[in-house]
Amino acid sequence: MKIVRRIYDWVLSWANTRYGTPALFTLAFVESSVFPVPPDVLQIALSAGKPKRAFWYATVSMVGSVLGALLGFLIGYAFWTATQSFFFDYVPGFTEEVFEKVSGYYHDNAFLAIFTAAFTPIPYKIFTIAAGVAEIALWTLIIASILGRGARFYLVAAFMYFLGPAVESWIDRYFNLLTIAFTILVIAGLAAMKFLM
Repeated sequence: MKIVRRIYDWVLSWANTRYGTPALFTLAFVESSVFPVPPDVLQIALSAGKPKRAFWYATVSMVGSVLGALLGFLIGYAFWTATQSFFFDYVPGFTEEVFEKVSGYYHDNAFLAIFTAAFTPIPYKIFTIAAGVAEIALWTLIIASILGRGARFYLVAAFMYFLGPAVESWIDRYFNLLTIAFTILVIAGLAAMKFLM
């Protein structure tokens, strides 16, 4: 919990610098393949300071995330043999069991699997890399990612546009409970996918 909190605070620190927007793009990009903290955290912090720019920050998050998904696809497609031990050993939530389940989802409905992961707290990076390993159609990854990530980030933007700083202070106050809830949502989301596919 303390490590997650430190990473969370480090991500938030970028909101108070002139590099906030580039940092958001970078975070969204690497979260799609490696980084454990979702870009929503920084998007919320930036939007709290400038609610009128909330939808611009959502666009930055979406573009960075979809481009990052292409990197994840490339890792799975061309470099999986050389990199899989790194992901299984060092990337939180990236286990062999989960990866095998995700790969199985692609045989049933690849579009729905990617869209669901893009919109929900399910670890998106596992799905982007598995998409490359499974060699799904690239257009499926791109369109499902744009729709799923776009819906997610613009929903966050709408909350921030109308509620502003109240959301950020609420998240900070209930961080530990939200971390637990987030973990439960991930587990529930993966379990629910068995019934969707």
